[in-house]
Amino acid sequence: MSEGRVGEGLVGEGLVGEGLVGEGLVGRDGTERWTASGVRLRCVGRSAGRWDWLFVPGGPGLGSESVAGLARAASVPGRVWLVDLPGDGSNRGRPQVPERPYERWPGVLVEAAEAVAEPVVVGHSTGGMFLLATAALAGRVAGLALVGSAPHADWRSAFARFAAAHPLPGLAAAADAYARRPDDETLRALTLAAAPWSFTPPALAAGRALLADLPYCQAAVAWADAEFDETYRAAWTPAGLGLPTLILGGAADRIVDQALWADEPGFDHPYVLRRTVAGAGHFPWVEAPHAVGAAFAELTALLAARAA
Repeated sequence: MSEGRVGEGLVGEGLVGEGLVGEGLVGRDGTERWTASGVRLRCVGRSAGRWDWLFVPGGPGLGSESVAGLARAASVPGRVWLVDLPGDGSNRGRPQVPERPYERWPGVLVEAAEAVAEPVVVGHSTGGMFLLATAALAGRVAGLALVGSAPHADWRSAFARFAAAHPLPGLAAAADAYARRPDDETLRALTLAAAPWSFTPPALAAGRALLADLPYCQAAVAWADAEFDETYRAAWTPAGLGLPTLILGGAADRIVDQALWADEPGFDHPYVLRRTVAGAGHFPWVEAPHAVGAAFAELTALLAARAA
């Protein structure tokens, strides 16, 4: 997409200025954009480069604010976009978001990819699973990055075993409160109580600070629990496409078992990079931003080689 041009189905005018925008996560001119089905894209950085990097958050329900730090650590060339599906995070209660938005999940991610010229899609955790569950993305993207994600739903049983063996103080009370009154605030409290599973001890304070400020969305969690989580399996893989791909995980990720990728032939190809970040948990950019940046630099080199 040339600068200042709006993609098909994308509304709004202009891009943000140079550099990665900080806490507000909106362009310096206040720009937010939505696709026809209500996917929100916020361009939070621009540098020299041909690609549009679309960062899709995990959760669901955490909002793209949760991957703003990943976008900073990745330090990629081109335009950097934070993506929120309709009804996720803070992308709610707006005229651009249709009624019953979850009926369109996760296929509306195709609209985000088609809104830019050369999309590289980046998914964290469930965000990566949403990408792999959307078969129509195959052949529509220039690259793929999966951070702390999985090829199928078996990660849930592995996590359940870990959680049972490693109880956390206060978690049972938070879980009971959430079960009795599931809403955004009890979801926040439950997520914060479970934070030691997501971060290594040295990064726990920073991790809790990250989680505390997110725009939690319990309705998105309820949809995923009922319609997606248990039955998820990748609907497409990058190997047959020769698609430049990065699979990145923390060596201490206790949430999503990164060993699951090893038995999936569709993710074994010279263009598929498998990288493990030592001493990092489920949000590896919190513990090791430089290692995350180095991994994305390798993916960028692959993209450049493929495009040459």
